[in-house]
Amino acid sequence: MRRYDLDWLRVLVFGLLIFYHVGMFFVPWGWHIKNNVEYSWLRYPMLFLNQWRLPILFVISGMGTYYALNKRTAWQFSMERITRLFLPLVVGMLLIVPPQVYIERIANGQFIGSYFDFWPSQAFIGTYPEGNLSWHHLWFLPYLLLFSLVLLPLFLYLRKHPGNKFLLWVHKKAENKYGLFWFLLPLFLFESLLEPFFNVTHALVNDWFAIVNFSALFFYGFLLISVREQFWNTVTEHRRLYLICGISGFTLFLSLILTFEDSLWEHFVEAFLKVFNLWSWILALFGYAAKYLNRPSRSLSYANEAVYPFYILHQTITVITGYYIMDLSWGLLPKSLFLIIATFGGSWILYELCIRRWKLIRPLFGLKKPKKSSASS
Repeated sequence: MRRYDLDWLRVLVFGLLIFYHVGMFFVPWGWHIKNNVEYSWLRYPMLFLNQWRLPILFVISGMGTYYALNKRTAWQFSMERITRLFLPLVVGMLLIVPPQVYIERIANGQFIGSYFDFWPSQAFIGTYPEGNLSWHHLWFLPYLLLFSLVLLPLFLYLRKHPGNKFLLWVHKKAENKYGLFWFLLPLFLFESLLEPFFNVTHALVNDWFAIVNFSALFFYGFLLISVREQFWNTVTEHRRLYLICGISGFTLFLSLILTFEDSLWEHFVEAFLKVFNLWSWILALFGYAAKYLNRPSRSLSYANEAVYPFYILHQTITVITGYYIMDLSWGLLPKSLFLIIATFGGSWILYELCIRRWKLIRPLFGLKKPKKSSASS
């Protein structure tokens, strides 16, 4: 049975990504271009989102993999993943990401000339950040493709042996409101023992903490959907508990990093609070979504298809728009509203007029073949 709450969560979390990247324009963290005024207080709501935003997307993707394997053989699944992940990645690296790199280069005085002086002659020389070839915000796609293909044999085994001891153990833990916190243990070990030695780069090569951590969350999604209604019943019934844990976890995490100086014991406490916080929010969000969002709608049908092209397009629009307002004297509110409206509006116009209706363009942005009634070309 289709889980409409998962579709809603996917749409809403990707929607938050637009707000997050608009925030990156203003927050005092490294990003491609920056506003002429940075706002230190923004780092706290940004940090809150950053804790669980990506983890829940990988969990949802793992759950989607379970459903995808219901309808496909291993070969069909692999080809579908390559078509829907690798092809948009290539298109993005060739056409969507280069304008971001160009804007960054001219903003920093690293290049002089028009865009067509930059692309294609300079756009693919060297790898970013020293060079110009990059997948930028599209890094999610190669990681998801890697996890899908590497873990496929394990997924097939688990589907063929639903009564194996490991899945029975997962089912038993999912029956108890505290049992789901057992999934914290691997995340804590990765965070405390692996993360200090491998900074997250999103470059795939030698990005070992990100690979191990995100692949575990992807695997968790497949496991939790495998126990079916037991998981949903638990998170729905105890969603308030998980919400309280999430609020408490983030409060303690923020207090720790603001109060204590760096030490060995603080490192392990911080690692535990970080994973406790993110996992609590993931469980709470699943619980509230299952309670209130597990129903179809025409808006969901439209948004569920549009979200992938929006994800591919949005950051380029944000960066280009940000470049033209970065030195204006506007305050935070008018600039942020302008960026949000421009990013959502620009993504929607490009999706509606240039992608959705054109059957030859749709696969380049990860969309399936259109229904005959909605295709115009």
